[in-house]
Amino acid sequence: MADRLTGERLVNDMTVDEKSRAALVEQVLPVLRAKAEQADADGAFPMSHIDLLRDAGLMGLIVPEEYGGLGGTLRDLAAATYAMGTACPSTALSFFFHNTSASRGLLPLEAIESGLFADDEVPVVKAFAEKVLRLMSAGTWLANFASESVKSSSANIAIATTAVRTAGGWHLTGEKSFGCATGVADYYLVTARLDGYETADGLTMFLVPRDAPGVTERPRWEGLGMRGSANHGIRLQSVFIPDDDALAVPGAFVKMLQCSRGSFVGNQLAITAVYVGAAQGVYDDTLERLTRKTFADTGKSIAESPMHQVIIGDMTERLETAYLWLRRQLLLETCEPPIATKSEVYAQWRIAKGSICQAAFDVAMGAFKASGTSSATMNGVVGRAVRDLAMGLVMTFPPERGRLEAASVITSNKANELFASVKV
Repeated sequence: MADRLTGERLVNDMTVDEKSRAALVEQVLPVLRAKAEQADADGAFPMSHIDLLRDAGLMGLIVPEEYGGLGGTLRDLAAATYAMGTACPSTALSFFFHNTSASRGLLPLEAIESGLFADDEVPVVKAFAEKVLRLMSAGTWLANFASESVKSSSANIAIATTAVRTAGGWHLTGEKSFGCATGVADYYLVTARLDGYETADGLTMFLVPRDAPGVTERPRWEGLGMRGSANHGIRLQSVFIPDDDALAVPGAFVKMLQCSRGSFVGNQLAITAVYVGAAQGVYDDTLERLTRKTFADTGKSIAESPMHQVIIGDMTERLETAYLWLRRQLLLETCEPPIATKSEVYAQWRIAKGSICQAAFDVAMGAFKASGTSSATMNGVVGRAVRDLAMGLVMTFPPERGRLEAASVITSNKANELFASVKV
């Protein structure tokens, strides 16, 4: 349908309200598309996009209406990041990480409703959660910083940033290696570990102003991936954060995650929607160019040659594969009532993430082969897509690790079932 919203190509059963929110996203796409090439060439986030997204009312996309937001859900976010991904993947990625901050508000409130916090903990937890949500709905850009350069063999993300108690607040020290909107966001939502804790019970969260004393940016890096997302990260050296901007209740993070169907970051499947959007973008561009371009001797479309037909067929299959995995995961994480256990959803996600990103990258490689040397450049839609989508193969974890972890969950669950069935 000619009048179909871009986001509907992914979420094809939108409600009336979801279409209304998707229409707001649609309005910003022409500007994002127009500045995508320059953002990639500069390796910098276009600062004018801040007001663009804020003026469109999108900063509170998935914040409940009672806190001043648009009341969207993960379905809205996936549709939005997908649509933006077709225009400017870098901006889509940064917007995704802003929205993951909402989980730091929504999940604590769900944990309170579930009775997971003691009476004396509830006021502190609720105040922090509501502050996060109200900041977002008011147009404040939050950059969600969890990932670090420190890694462990048993975890995808190890938190070495520490929070040390001081009068009236906390001192944060550490380094965050990846988090979009570095130097762009108004606040960095930083995950840290309470000094003296070695387990997940010590994980805490802090709202860190971008210009707070002791906050510096890590050196910019010339990496593959979405170069206009300002993802070089930050360093924290004894940064003072007052109690009002901290959720430092031991065990709070673990209790939050008990209420989530998703992942550590929150709404994480929407990041793969960025990659699928980028794949759709390069697919559309390649198909149009190859169809318009003709052979000099026959006048026939280049897209009709046997070689190109094979490549286009392969690209189509890979793109549809990405859609199937993403839509299945979206269903698992949003349908009511749930149709899978948290463990099953988690295992499915570990496989889905890698499968989606691999399929999206395969689309870009197909476009590269089909387009020939004329498109083998660092700029242009094909050149950007190859680099942008390559990062999906290693972002957070590669496909191989995801499958390994999924297999571990599945076999552990099976072993537990068998053990439970043994009569003694």
